[in-house]
Amino acid sequence: MAEPRNSETDTVDSRQFERDRARVEAGFWPKLRRLAGRLPFADELLAAYFCAVDPASPLKVKAVLMGALAYFVLPFDAVPDFLALFGFADDAAVIYAAIKTVAKHITPTHRDKARAALDKLSA
Repeated sequence: MAEPRNSETDTVDSRQFERDRARVEAGFWPKLRRLAGRLPFADELLAAYFCAVDPASPLKVKAVLMGALAYFVLPFDAVPDFLALFGFADDAAVIYAAIKTVAKHITPTHRDKARAALDKLSA
């Protein structure tokens, strides 16, 4: 009988993780700067980002969040971002699912950093 899977200890596809990380590093901040005022989930997005780049976060948590953040950064996704009201629904759903999966790892410190970054972006 196969052992039950444990989301905390499953292996991470390192090549996919590196692709996602590179995509996020290249595109996250430019896209966020352009859209922060129009994203109702910007605070959650940033908390996820700060958790994903935190050296203390487990690799599996980073991989889940980097995948979701990479989806946000992609210029083409299931619902084009330029569609009014609906354009970010798929991005929000992916971010929400990722955060729900790793919620216990997103700390008050990550949320504080997110609020500070949003304040800085809106200044």
